Amino acid sequence: MKRLSLHFLAFLSLTLLPVILYSQKIYDLKSPDGKTSVHIRFSDITQFEVLHNNVVIVEYSTISMDINDGTILGASPKVKKNSTNSINETIESVVPVKTKFVKNHYNGMRFDMKGDYALDFRAYDNGIAWRFLTSFKDDIKVVGEQADIKFPSDSYVYFPEETAFMSHNERYYVYEKLSDIEGNRFCSTPALVETKSGTKVLISESDLIDYPGMWLKADEDNSLKAIFPGVALKEEKKNDRDVAVSEYADYIAVTKGTRSFPWRILAIAETDADLITNQLSFLLGERNVIEDPSWIKPGKVSWDWWNAMNLYGVDFKSGVNTESYKYYIDFAAKYGIEYIIMDEGWYELGDLMTLKANINMEKILSYAKQKDVGVILWVIWKTLWDQWDEAFNQFEKWEIKGIKVDFMQRDDQWMVNYYEKVAQECAERKLLVDFHGAYKPAGLRSKYPNVITREGLRGLEQNKWCDLETPKHNVTLPFIRMVAGPMDYTPGAMVNAQKDNFRAVWNRPMSMGTRCHQLAMYVVYESPLQMLADSPSNYYDEPECMEFLSVVPTVWDTTIVLSAKIADNIAVARKNGNEWYVGVMTDDAKDMTIDLSFLDDGEYNIQYYMDGINADRYAEDFVMKKDSVSNKDNLKIHLATGGGWAARIWKE
Repeated sequence: MKRLSLHFLAFLSLTLLPVILYSQKIYDLKSPDGKTSVHIRFSDITQFEVLHNNVVIVEYSTISMDINDGTILGASPKVKKNSTNSINETIESVVPVKTKFVKNHYNGMRFDMKGDYALDFRAYDNGIAWRFLTSFKDDIKVVGEQADIKFPSDSYVYFPEETAFMSHNERYYVYEKLSDIEGNRFCSTPALVETKSGTKVLISESDLIDYPGMWLKADEDNSLKAIFPGVALKEEKKNDRDVAVSEYADYIAVTKGTRSFPWRILAIAETDADLITNQLSFLLGERNVIEDPSWIKPGKVSWDWWNAMNLYGVDFKSGVNTESYKYYIDFAAKYGIEYIIMDEGWYELGDLMTLKANINMEKILSYAKQKDVGVILWVIWKTLWDQWDEAFNQFEKWEIKGIKVDFMQRDDQWMVNYYEKVAQECAERKLLVDFHGAYKPAGLRSKYPNVITREGLRGLEQNKWCDLETPKHNVTLPFIRMVAGPMDYTPGAMVNAQKDNFRAVWNRPMSMGTRCHQLAMYVVYESPLQMLADSPSNYYDEPECMEFLSVVPTVWDTTIVLSAKIADNIAVARKNGNEWYVGVMTDDAKDMTIDLSFLDDGEYNIQYYMDGINADRYAEDFVMKKDSVSNKDNLKIHLATGGGWAARIWKE
């Protein structure tokens, strides 16, 4: 008898496998490294489970979409055909937040279903994603989308609890056992689940277009269930900025019948450090549509609002006036700061066309142009919407460089579309966009890289009115919120205090934690448009700190995580051009070792900032030192409570 060749047997097994799986209606999709498996099961409903290193980290979870008059995509599913693909490419970032080049490597599986819809799954080495696609001729009404993500027992969650869909999404992360979260408690995304095996799963979304944002409601069976704000039927305008939805529809979207829906992301991390390098939110967003994005210029911003225009040693009355903004411009020009921002107060609230009496915009803009400093203007979203054409025409005439759009506080379908309208209009007029009062990044920055940063987190501003913005919170943010994308925390406080002598003071604000804790944020926190939140007068009094703040970049070619533990500490090395920067932040006092083996061969200069010997009681105490190092060095450092360490490393 003729023996079958090994090649033929291999071909036969690969050919039969899909048939066997199809007969069971279970399909297996593996990540490129083989560590993660997604089992997709079609029975009376559509479900999937996720295994990592052969351990179940997501139990069988149900997904579906309810459209029109009772049609449920995913119920009684019938697979017409399935196909697979594998992508391994490198994408160059227009605005390199973590790295200049981003690896896009996944295995995909698509199911074309009876009923004019499809399901896409992707498995990456650091997560999985799925989405629905439809191909109906007419528009459809989406009544709801089901994503009941079920976790093993004894899982814990970092839960950014919310009380209403009207929210700035500025929350603290409640760490609780998932099964203990009862009632109708819900949260915004991203949220982070820690499974019993130690593997962590972060839930988020991307490619959020013409659709409401996803929130999560805890359920008694160790599940987090997707919930969505309904379409806004009625609104109540309370003032120039707060426009609440007073009546929601019993459906969440009316949209095109032929389209792809947002990606649902489960980012998978074996270690806490893996969360810092995850770029699935960026990769799953639509690719850049700006034909020539070369005008997009990241940089730092001298900001007026947090420091309450506290200028001193000057011969004019400080405040929202022309003289004060010229002072900010002079400061920015002296230290090579690319922009200043004119926050609330430059226009009469409710009318962008009417300037405050003390503002001479032509004089400010002319002065800024002479000094090669760009100007960014703060606007209330609703006022901008009401005066859309004349406002944008005026911005273009003024030749400002960007806008900070504030107080949206919603992510229903209309508001999500508003974000894209702003992004598109600003792209056409070559304006940067910083969204405040915003939901988390969800792919828009991939499509419109002029959307350069956004808020959607509890940042430094909170220290003006509360004492909960603690160092522990500061070393939690990078592992959850920052995974979704850039975050405008607005660091840079030069008045610093430890917890026992911190006070919330609106007009003379301070930060909790040490001076070096603040300096390290410029390396640890990702924001291509990074604020200097304190007064230029305070920065002038801190020339040693300005030696660092004047040169630290806001975009990065390379990111390496040196140490990472959620809510405890983080140490990151980032490279821009030929220079390296290191930022270290901690909650409790500790000793750490910084391994410099990431450097190339040769000798480097280092200038570093460390907590002073008395920083545990006087948070502004720091020491700056200069030395030489090589990749063979391991630096022993001590961090005070709420401490930090920051360094610049370069060759002559």
